[in-house]
This record gives sequence, C-alpha cells and structure tokens, in this order.
Amino acid sequence: MDILRTPRTVRRRSAALALAGFAVGAMLLGPRPEAGALTIEDPARPVIANATHFDALGSPYGGCGLPQDVLETQHFVALNVYDTPGDYTMYTRPLTGANASKRGMWNNGLNCGRWVQVTIDDFCTGTNDGAAGQKFCRNGSWVADKYNGATLNMLVADSCGDSNAWCRDDPYHLDLRTGSVNEFLQNGKPVGDLRPDHFNNRHISWKYIPAPGYSGDIQIGFLQGAQTWWAAIAVSHLREGMHEIEYFDGTSWHSGEMNGDMGQSRIIKPLASGGKDFRIRVRDIHDDLLNNGRVYDFSLPSSCANQCSAAYTKVPYTTTGGTDPTDDPTEEPTDDPTDDPTEEPTDEPTTDPTDKQCTATHVLDNSWQGGFQATVTVKNTSKTTFTGWKVTMTNPTGQQISQVWNAKANTTGAVTTVTNDAHNTYLSPGATTTFGYLGSTSGTATPPTLTCTGN
Repeated sequence: MDILRTPRTVRRRSAALALAGFAVGAMLLGPRPEAGALTIEDPARPVIANATHFDALGSPYGGCGLPQDVLETQHFVALNVYDTPGDYTMYTRPLTGANASKRGMWNNGLNCGRWVQVTIDDFCTGTNDGAAGQKFCRNGSWVADKYNGATLNMLVADSCGDSNAWCRDDPYHLDLRTGSVNEFLQNGKPVGDLRPDHFNNRHISWKYIPAPGYSGDIQIGFLQGAQTWWAAIAVSHLREGMHEIEYFDGTSWHSGEMNGDMGQSRIIKPLASGGKDFRIRVRDIHDDLLNNGRVYDFSLPSSCANQCSAAYTKVPYTTTGGTDPTDDPTEEPTDDPTDDPTEEPTDEPTTDPTDKQCTATHVLDNSWQGGFQATVTVKNTSKTTFTGWKVTMTNPTGQQISQVWNAKANTTGAVTTVTNDAHNTYLSPGATTTFGYLGSTSGTATPPTLTCTGN
C-alpha cells in the first residue's frame, strides 16, 4: 500500500477552549469562512504523521461545537488548524483573506464530524518533545515494534492550534484522545499498554473513511445561549462530515453562518421573523445535499423559552422529501411480482418481532479467528420519545461479549443487558443510536438474539 510520509512531529496539550454562545475562549476570531470554500485537499492515500494525545475536549464544547458527552464515539482526534512550518504565530481564526493559505487539515472546521482510520506506526527511540524549531526524534531513530499495525476508527472532534512543532510543522499530525490510545485493536483485541511506556508521540498512518456501520439520521441540538434571534445549532451523527447547513426563512434558502470555526455549528434563522420554528437541509463534504435533499423541521424547545441554558439541547425533528438515509437510492428493487404476497417479512431477523417499541439491528463489522467486532443500531419505532432504552442480547453457545462502548452493559451467563449511556438517553420517534462491542467465539461469529425495550 502506498503511503505518504511527512515531517516527523509530536505534541501533548491540554483541552482547548471553544466558542460557546456569545462567549469567546482563548482564540482570536475573525470573519467567518466563505461558504463552500473547501480548499484543503484530502490525502490521496494514507499518510504517515506524528501522533500526540490530550485528555478531553474543552468545556462546554470541543473545537467542532459539540460537548464531549454527545459525540457518537469517545474515540476522537484533533486536526491541525495551521500549516505553517517554522512559523509559530497565533493568527486570527478562522483563517481568511491573506491568511487563507495557512490553513491546516482542520480547514476552518470544514473537516469536523468526519471519521479517520488510524494505524499505529514506528516508535521513536530518542527525544520527541515537539519543541519549536527542533527536529523530531532527536538523538534516536524510528523503529517498528509489536504495536505496529494496531488500528482504531476515530472521529474528528477538535482542533490543534498550539505554537509548537507538532501543530505547525507536520500538516498531517493527529492529536488522539488519551483514553483511546490503549484501545487500538490488534488481532481484534485492545493493545492495552501502548502508553505510557511505548508511545513517545510515535508515528501513525491515517486516512478518511465514511462513518463505520452508519445507520439512522443526523442529530440536531441547540447550543448554550441559543434563542429566536441567535439560533446556534450543532448537527452531528454524519456519514461523511458536513460542509454547510442551509436554512429556509419562509421565502428562500440561505447558508447558515458558521459559529466561529466550530465546523458542526451554524447560526440560522426561523421560518418567520421572531418565530421558534426552523427548517434546514445539510450539505456533506462533497457539497451534495444530504439524503438527496431531505428537509428537517424542528422548533426551539420550551426549555429554551428565553435562551438555552444547557450546553447542548437535543431536539426532535420531522423530515420531508429526500430519501431514507438507511436506504441505498441506487439499489435495484428486489420484489418479485410473482412472489407469494403472503410471504412472511424477512427484515430485522435478529430482533424480537413482538416488541414494537424499538428495534435493534446487528451488523458484523469485522471478524478473526476467535473473535469479532460488531455494531448494534437501536431505533425508536414508537410514537413517543424514549427516556431510556435497553437491549437484551442472548449469545449463542460458545460466544461471549467482552467489551461494549457507547452504552452500559452487564453480563450474566449467556445474556448481556445493554442500556443507554448518559449522552444517548433520549430517543425521539424515528431516531437511532448505536453501540459497538467486541466478542469472543469458539466458532463462527453469530449474531445474538436481540430484544429491544424503550422507556
């Protein structure tokens, strides 16, 4: 496989401050980036770069405009704001006009919400401190070890704008969440002890990928301080990131103003001046309308009567037009006109058909001898909003669940009970959430029997 190699860089940083409502954190803010100005090309193939790690997103938001507890995964990364080798000046963000050429892979937030597949590469045996103006891996060399090849899929959720070599000299540098470093998978199992002794801001390779095991639709929420006259929203759970949010003002469509350079947040206007009802559509990183032009309608909730006080207030929505995001619009029809019309439906074979409140759908993501990784999508099929949900997983003989993420789990014998986490407690009618897990098996990986219940 061809791999691009870049300068050797590394760093460690604390959580960044972010723009929250009307408050501005520790960054210089300038004019918003021009809508549609996606100027940073994606790498043509996986790139080799330096990796650092950081503890958590800033409060109340990470660089993309979302609180950490509402992300669809806790495995996330930060991209470089600047591409200014040897220049460690703090330039006004977003980078526009004469400074536009200084944009890093962050691209003024336009790469927020995308997924990257990250693979562990060589270890540095020397000094790798990211000092400005210094070489990387000084007095040492890059060597392969047993951790090379470990892989993890991660979400772009933050920005790296520090004045050190890591964030300025290496255009493809990634800052990984500290808690994810030991969760990289090798032969289907977390490596466990990559840090602290075997990391040393080592090399990684990475590439953009569509959201793994994607199902369902987008999630919409109002940000702190949002109200009728300053309606700041954030959109998440995206298949391939987000380039633009357009709002309808009752007459025509307009581009929403980016909230600083928080790429998943936009400031929009209601359908009528002074109103509380909103209508949007979303463009992905290719500038295509999401789900073939699907339109999303929602309202400012009663909890935001004056303005939203919570960092993030998720809202339900209705949709019109476009296509269901879980349907492939190019798929050939499979109905045979000669089929027996009384034939039993075959959808959702792993879900208890007697439970109409919600469905749980199982997708096998990867498997290897003795183990596998899978994703389960929970969908609210009722007419009321859930205030919690539960999926009971009955495992076949010789199969066990060893790790669950994006939800809470308890195993007794062959039965694993999975319940919502704090960030995915509420599911409006038609909404979905996902959780993933690792399993071991003495034979071929087989989907467990799933039963879904909503509260």
